[in-house]
Amino acid sequence: MSRLDSFIRRLTAQRDCLALAARLIADVPGPVLELGLGNGRTYDHLRSLLPDREIFVFDRRVAAHPECVPDAAHMILGDVRETLPAALATLGARAALAHCDVGTGVRSDNDSLAAFVGPAVAALMAPGGSGTGVQPAMASFWSDTTMPPGIEPGRYFVNRVGT
Repeated sequence: MSRLDSFIRRLTAQRDCLALAARLIADVPGPVLELGLGNGRTYDHLRSLLPDREIFVFDRRVAAHPECVPDAAHMILGDVRETLPAALATLGARAALAHCDVGTGVRSDNDSLAAFVGPAVAALMAPGGSGTGVQPAMASFWSDTTMPPGIEPGRYFVNRVGT
């Protein structure tokens, strides 16, 4: 498979999983967490998918298109190992959805980061909330969800927080 085809499949999986997660949280109150702003595409999509939700974005630095950057009150800058543990006070409520797309490109570093992020994000989630991302279920109290049709196993993940 070409890199372009792989990229298209990943983005299609991401879009379809975010749509599923939005349906799953329809009756779950709370804001949305976006871990990893990147160029802002997913944040922009979340704004259109969930227009009535507050979206808090976590990243080390801003490198996104200016139209795809949240306001200062919703952009939490710094290493997630430092910003996530204190985030509940900023959020004001437990989150309904967390999209986790953080990583370094180095598998061992990603595994270490996922081991931290899973429990840290789960502590911020509302019962019945949903987590999506490129890492498999990051904590034992997240449960798998039936994936949208056409998504290869392991391409993207949608998980739920126990109720």
